[in-house]
Amino acid sequence: MNNIRIVFEKRESVSRQAIFLVPILSFLVSLFLGAILLALSGANPLRTYAAMARGAFGSWYNITETLVKAIPLMLTGLGVSIAFRMRFWNIGAEGQLVLGGVAAAWVALFWTIPEWSLLPVSLLVGVIAGALWAGIPASLKAALEVDETLTTLMLNYVAILLYQHLFNGPWRDPQGYGFPGTTQFPQAAWLPRLAGRAHLGLVFALLLAGLLWFVLYRTRWGFELNIIGENITSARYLGIQIGTNIVLALLFSGALSGLAGACEVLGIAHRLQQGLSLDYGYTAIIVAWMAQLNPIAIIFVAILMAAMLVGGDQVQLMMRLPSAVGIVLQGMILIPMLAGSLFTEYKIRVIRVEEKSNELSVRS
Repeated sequence: MNNIRIVFEKRESVSRQAIFLVPILSFLVSLFLGAILLALSGANPLRTYAAMARGAFGSWYNITETLVKAIPLMLTGLGVSIAFRMRFWNIGAEGQLVLGGVAAAWVALFWTIPEWSLLPVSLLVGVIAGALWAGIPASLKAALEVDETLTTLMLNYVAILLYQHLFNGPWRDPQGYGFPGTTQFPQAAWLPRLAGRAHLGLVFALLLAGLLWFVLYRTRWGFELNIIGENITSARYLGIQIGTNIVLALLFSGALSGLAGACEVLGIAHRLQQGLSLDYGYTAIIVAWMAQLNPIAIIFVAILMAAMLVGGDQVQLMMRLPSAVGIVLQGMILIPMLAGSLFTEYKIRVIRVEEKSNELSVRS
């Protein structure tokens, strides 16, 4: 009697052509699946995609609004990619972003320091807050082997509830006509804008993407992170300090998410109010995996995801479809992209198992 078994076998090497072509083919497949979904919903797929493209890139204003959405996705995507590279599942970028925004607002509202230092200090304190918030689950993992997925996720809710308590309670503007939110920051704490509402955070994201690419692919520390992610036993055999690297990687991961939060409050609202927590940290997980944890690719994927969010609003207006269609299409994109990355690293083997006289022989 013959039995067929299908197994995934890790490739010894991955060609550069596959790394380049698989994401493109996966994206085309996702557009096809999305077209089926739209057709079943009674919408014309081509007109819907065209409306989304116009909504995201149809004018200079729309382009800048897409960049506004892309900046926090870039920074948080870069942050989680550091942790994911060593198979530390940091699901807490949302909370780290929020704490970064809260810390930056704290400095801008309450610190008495020279005006010229208000903006850089606010950004720095936001970065430190995000790093320290990520350091909590990192320390628990390194010292006690506490599961990081649970701790990072739970800390998101703690950070969000703290942030909501502050702008609704002790930090609330007494002259805000009943609207929740703090007073406006001094102009010295405003992050300069480049065009429209797109601010200097875009420059930070581009520079950090290049720096992170160099660190991950051209330095010893990047090599150590990759080894830990590939095979933690081999990493121990090579003398790599697992616990130290976990803490360092998560500090940098949280720092980037904290910078995203600081840029949001200093560059967009200029006050702490509702709207800082918009699931950027969770969407960043999709961005990082779609980019296969490549820092340069994260920039482009973040813009794509932001375009779908901004374009979704245009679909609601022009096509009379729910704005959530953009979120649904994100999911339609994620599945083929993740499947594509799986086949980039693994190949399928079909194994035939022959059973004779209670003995098993395996042929592939």
